[in-house]
Amino acid sequence: MIAAFALILVCQLFGEVISELFDLPVPGPVIGLGLLFIGLIVKRHPPKVLTDAADNLLIHFSLLFVPAGVGVVTQLDRLRGDWLPITAALIFSTLLAMVLTALLMSKLLPKPKASVSDGDAK
Repeated sequence: MIAAFALILVCQLFGEVISELFDLPVPGPVIGLGLLFIGLIVKRHPPKVLTDAADNLLIHFSLLFVPAGVGVVTQLDRLRGDWLPITAALIFSTLLAMVLTALLMSKLLPKPKASVSDGDAK
């Protein structure tokens, strides 16, 4: 499992390096996640040790929100000043994500076969 966490951290490190080297507005961990994703696509099947590590991270997923919550608390002055556009962006992005998810599901899920009802069978 240490090897899997090391792989995740190395991907994050490469993402940080790429972000800083090219002065990108995208955070390094996001780039690292993309690199890990590309690696998993190329490999086709994730290694068992990586899936086990991911399962362990998901078990404790709620703990990963603590730093984000602390970050929000440290930005309360900004939130007080810009609460309206932040709220509007949150509502709009949530609704957009819900609509796009519904459209994608309607396209990807198999369509139910049309059945003949008793009244139409005559």
